[in-house]
Amino acid sequence: MLGTAGTLVTATLIAGAMAAPSANADAGARSGKDREARGVALAAQRAAKAGIDWRDCPADWGLDKPIQCGWVTVPLDYAKPNGKKIKIAVDRIGNTGTDKERQGALVYNPGGPGGSGMRFPTRVTKKNPVWAKTAKAYDFVGFDPRGVGHSTPISCVDPQEYVKAPKADPVPDSEADKRAQRKLAAEYADGCAERSGWMLPHMTTPNTARDLDVVRAALGEKKLNYLGVSYGTYLGAVYGTLFPAHVRRMVVDSVVDPSREKIWYQANLDQDVAFEGRWKDWTAWVAKNDATFHIGDTQAKVQQQWEKLRATAKANPIGGVVGPAELTAFFQGAPYYDSSWVPVAETWSKYLAGDTKALVDEAGPDMSDTAGNISSENGNAVYTAVECADAKWPTSWRKWDRDNTRLHKDYPFLTWSNAWMNLPCATWPTKQHTPLDVKTGKGLPAVLIVQSQRDAATPYQGAVELHKRFKGSRLITEKDAGSHGVTGLTNPCINDRVDSYLLAGKTDAKDVTCAPHATPKP
Repeated sequence: MLGTAGTLVTATLIAGAMAAPSANADAGARSGKDREARGVALAAQRAAKAGIDWRDCPADWGLDKPIQCGWVTVPLDYAKPNGKKIKIAVDRIGNTGTDKERQGALVYNPGGPGGSGMRFPTRVTKKNPVWAKTAKAYDFVGFDPRGVGHSTPISCVDPQEYVKAPKADPVPDSEADKRAQRKLAAEYADGCAERSGWMLPHMTTPNTARDLDVVRAALGEKKLNYLGVSYGTYLGAVYGTLFPAHVRRMVVDSVVDPSREKIWYQANLDQDVAFEGRWKDWTAWVAKNDATFHIGDTQAKVQQQWEKLRATAKANPIGGVVGPAELTAFFQGAPYYDSSWVPVAETWSKYLAGDTKALVDEAGPDMSDTAGNISSENGNAVYTAVECADAKWPTSWRKWDRDNTRLHKDYPFLTWSNAWMNLPCATWPTKQHTPLDVKTGKGLPAVLIVQSQRDAATPYQGAVELHKRFKGSRLITEKDAGSHGVTGLTNPCINDRVDSYLLAGKTDAKDVTCAPHATPKP
């Protein structure tokens, strides 16, 4: 859900020959922002002139015709727009309607940080009915953010080592267990510096937002149409703050709380609480469908079976590779997405009936899938790099220990595994920034915010907070639902409003509450 100290300057003269030293740190910070603003304007100007050389996608990208791929060149450091450059991979499919119906490009980010948006055009090639109307009006454009996939990918550890299993139980039994996890986290941070240190200082959400503006310009778009899900909502919020007058339409779905106090340490603690609630929703559903799954006919019995499974895997990893860490990673799909409710329950049911292979196949690593393992390791590297660089994290182990010990008592499903995933930020080797103050700027149009009430990964309060900060925005709440990523699900109350907004710029006169989408059926 990421420097080094140098001489600060207040202004660079037009001639570019002289710079005055800053009187204070605030002036220096302002100067840095001014330099970055000028850098992104220059990069966008160059990109608009160059355009994108669209071609058939490389065969190994898995993106068949008529999807096309290309590259956009951006500065590594926007304060130095004439310095080192990196390339951002983009792809597109043209609108399915007429030229008259076309409204430009709709650019997508699926979240992460570390997620690739390159599959977005396949919503058209696969004829996804939810997006059929919007596809008539818009080219669907995806991209790999900086550091991700084909866009100068970063790495923190050998991918095959990264996926090896079983890993240590995330729930510590002793201080020695905690020390071991702390050592692993510090080594991971060191590995990021060793393998990708030159990129780390520049792996921030504001820089990705600047890249997004350069992509907009390269597409030939005066204003951006944007769909962001999960972390993509924070990217959208930062973009809308930095470039309010460059936004035409913006839909944000399953919203990261953009307040400075939440990015990112507190946001992860909030996740632990929300995941426990959604875990209980799912285990209650499993109990309700006991005639199908035979796991337990009450929520309490299903929970007991989970604890038994966890203990079994801890004592003797299933298939030699599935321990408690691997179980948590697999089972957390259910509280994340309703689409995982049935598959996770079915796999569990098969295991209880004596079929261990299904669980090992789903939860264990596939050491032969080298491409998939590279992608997984890269995604985690970017997640860590962006969250560690975006904000200042606590460096005191006492604070981490106290906060997570307290939370684990009532919210045990995810707390410790989430803590260890983020702990590299406590010893991060490069500069950690102050998060941007997300707010409404001149020219920002009405933003459409969509959120399920019981979302685990991005708790509901995040949508409320962004709604307050973006004046004129509209909030659609899916009541009594909790799937992460609402706009991709079939719910006409939501789908029709998203279409109306993207196609005609229309929002309701006030916020809307929708009934939940259909509960999964076994």
